[in-house]
Amino acid sequence: MSDTPTLAPPSTGSVWQRKVVTPILDQLRQGITPEKIALTAALGAVIAVFPILGSTTLLCALVAFRLKLNQPIIQLVNYLCYPLQFALLLPFYRAGEWFGAPHVNLSIPEMLERFQAGPMQFIADFGLVALGGVAAWCVAAPFAIAALYYGLRPVFRAMALRTLRTAA
Repeated sequence: MSDTPTLAPPSTGSVWQRKVVTPILDQLRQGITPEKIALTAALGAVIAVFPILGSTTLLCALVAFRLKLNQPIIQLVNYLCYPLQFALLLPFYRAGEWFGAPHVNLSIPEMLERFQAGPMQFIADFGLVALGGVAAWCVAAPFAIAALYYGLRPVFRAMALRTLRTAA
C-alpha cells in the first residue's frame, strides 16, 4: 500500500466539497502554503467585485501570473464571488460620485438601450461613472484584501494541519 493519501472519488461528497474544499486540500498537499492560498483567495474575492463587468477573469489571471499565485484557486474564488459584483456595482458607482463622477440614473433597461444604440455612446454616457466606481474600488480594495487575508489565513492553516494529520 502507498503512503500517499487517496482522494475521494468525484461522485462522493457535496458539490462544495468536490469543487471547493478538495481542490484547496490538493494544493495544500502539494506544498502550497496556507498563507499563499489565503492571499490568492483574498485577491480573487476582491478582484471579483471590480466594478467593470467582464474584466475580472482577465484581472485575476494577470494578478495571479504576476504574483505567482495559483490560477485555478483565484479563478474559483472569482467565480464564487461573481454575484457580489452585481450587488456592489451600484454602491461602487455611487461612491464614485465622491471622486467627481456625475450622478446618472442607472437603470438596467436604459443602460441596455444605450448600449444597443452604440457601444461608443454607452462609454461616453457611463464611462465617468465607471471610472468613479473604479476609484472607489481602489480605495476599498486594500482594506478588503487585508481583512480577508488575515481572516482566511487561520482557516487555511487549520485545513493544512488537518491534512497533515490525515496524511500521517
